[in-house]
Amino acid sequence: MLESTCRAVFTRFAAINPYPKTELLYTSNFELLIAVMLSAQATDKSVNLATRELFRLAPTPEAMLTLGVGGVESSIQRIGLYKTKARHVLATCEQLITLHHSTVPGDRDALEALPGVGRKTANVVLNTAFGLPVMAVDTHIFRVANRTGMGPGKNVKQVEQALMKIIPNEYLQHAHHWLILHGRYTCTARKPQCEACLIADLCQWLDKVIPVK
Repeated sequence: MLESTCRAVFTRFAAINPYPKTELLYTSNFELLIAVMLSAQATDKSVNLATRELFRLAPTPEAMLTLGVGGVESSIQRIGLYKTKARHVLATCEQLITLHHSTVPGDRDALEALPGVGRKTANVVLNTAFGLPVMAVDTHIFRVANRTGMGPGKNVKQVEQALMKIIPNEYLQHAHHWLILHGRYTCTARKPQCEACLIADLCQWLDKVIPVK
């Protein structure tokens, strides 16, 4: 995709939703980090249902450790891989307390050193909590980037690098959320809503589902 076409894509996204936000519910950087950790292979809706009670009981790393494995598991058992995620959450809380004075670091290396935190989770936190222009590639963004031609790649790292090169600087901070929302509600995996797509005429996907007039 040409840079001028990519600019047109994000100009349209910005026109209808100037300040896109994550659909995960949180009230602090700590809660955001935990919610993003729990969202792996889970929907934001299921995570929000689980964290509503979890964050009421444990809004800080210290309180989360007090809950223990059993307490965390009981709150998040509706989420896939909840046993592993509970262990990662508690181990991360320990490191936040001992290494970061109970605060979420705004540094990629420090974030990725936390148990259960990979590049995607770190990028989400850096973008959402600290306003950094980084790209967290999930399944939605991977699909949209490849279909549209904005960020072709065989793996998430290739897609991330391609998107960072082509997206205009003034749109980078919000690009992550625009692409996620587009993939979640319009450019869906099974039944893409191409006929209602805001950027259908700019998309390079050869299999676009456009009704014949």
